Amino acid sequence: MRFVLNWGRRYSLWVFNFGLACCAIEFIATSMSRHDFIRFGVIPFANGPRQADLMIVSGTVTDKMAPAVKRLYEQMPDPKYVISFGACSNTGGPYWDSYCVTNGVDQIIPVDVYVPGCPPRPEALLHGIMKLQEKIAAERLSDRYVWSRSHGSQEDSHGTSGGDES
Repeated sequence: MRFVLNWGRRYSLWVFNFGLACCAIEFIATSMSRHDFIRFGVIPFANGPRQADLMIVSGTVTDKMAPAVKRLYEQMPDPKYVISFGACSNTGGPYWDSYCVTNGVDQIIPVDVYVPGCPPRPEALLHGIMKLQEKIAAERLSDRYVWSRSHGSQEDSHGTSGGDES
């Protein structure tokens, strides 16, 4: 049962691209015919966060944009995955010491795979997607809810709230 569910999730990733800077162009290049990540079972553009299960954050995350990133992440249904794409989204990049740059998207939302580079090549994103697919194939069904429970959410392992139902 676990194998079938993980196989389905692994090869049907709907991507919500959160392109903030130059790395978004490399994401677009990865979805074009030369690199074509659709062959790996990745659908490049979801209509919005509620239809996506993979968020690719590419570019510089500023302090002003951080609440929007978090809000859109929270709108995604479980299980949800995040790829941090590029040096700016990983650590702040060359702007790490600026007063308005968040030093990594992992300070806002949990990240599953980091893709380094400034700007990273499309091949690096393909490698990151394959690493995420390996991670999905190896996970247990309840693994995706551990992060939300350990960070103060009131969800149990089935994704339902712990409140009274009357």
